[in-house]
Amino acid sequence: MNIKIAVIQFPGANCDLDAIHVLNNVINVKTDLVWHNHFKEEKYDGVILPGGFAFGDYLRAGIIAAHSPAIEEARIMLKDGRPVVGICNGFQVLTEAQFLPGALLQNDSLKFACKWVNLKVENNNTACTNKMNLGDVLAIPIAHGEGRYYTDKLKELEENNQIVFKYSTEEGELTEEANPNGSLENIAGVCNLEQNCVGLMPHPERASEEIISPKGTIHGQIFFKSMIEFIKRRLA
Repeated sequence: MNIKIAVIQFPGANCDLDAIHVLNNVINVKTDLVWHNHFKEEKYDGVILPGGFAFGDYLRAGIIAAHSPAIEEARIMLKDGRPVVGICNGFQVLTEAQFLPGALLQNDSLKFACKWVNLKVENNNTACTNKMNLGDVLAIPIAHGEGRYYTDKLKELEENNQIVFKYSTEEGELTEEANPNGSLENIAGVCNLEQNCVGLMPHPERASEEIISPKGTIHGQIFFKSMIEFIKRRLA
């Protein structure tokens, strides 16, 4: 089964090469880095919008990239059931493009947050969590200044099982101290109703190799392996 993933490169992106490396060299799946104006959806089984500062985060994070031609191509993939994934800045882009509900606001500390955090798996049926167990706690780093998730439709998200990850302690407790940015209800990642579009603020591509993990964990690999499994099931 020949699976092919695209990682979109926006001007100002700085995590695209990290994602390419992990997918090509660690997960061993064919992945192309594609300039946002050149992306054509028919060539790919899934797409990742990486972290960074697309278009310098001018106006507000993700808003300019949300109007890129790449997003209209990704919209076709979304409707077709293929996985569309946004990491950090990519999550911001997906909310601005209204692929995902809610918004990412400035951290409540008013400071850039860069550290390892713990994520509790709240939904293990999505395109990026199907190889995880409900309640698993993953060690994944964050690096953002506008990562505070907010929505005025929290009840709807809960009823539809659209909350994918929450910031927690190592034991899986949802405490205020475990919340690095003031996100509503500790929310770190959400999905669409169909569960093929996932956005999260933490960086799984930075938690996929033991050499760069403070505890030797490679929890980020499960995220990408779930995406590949989702594609295999869809193609089968």
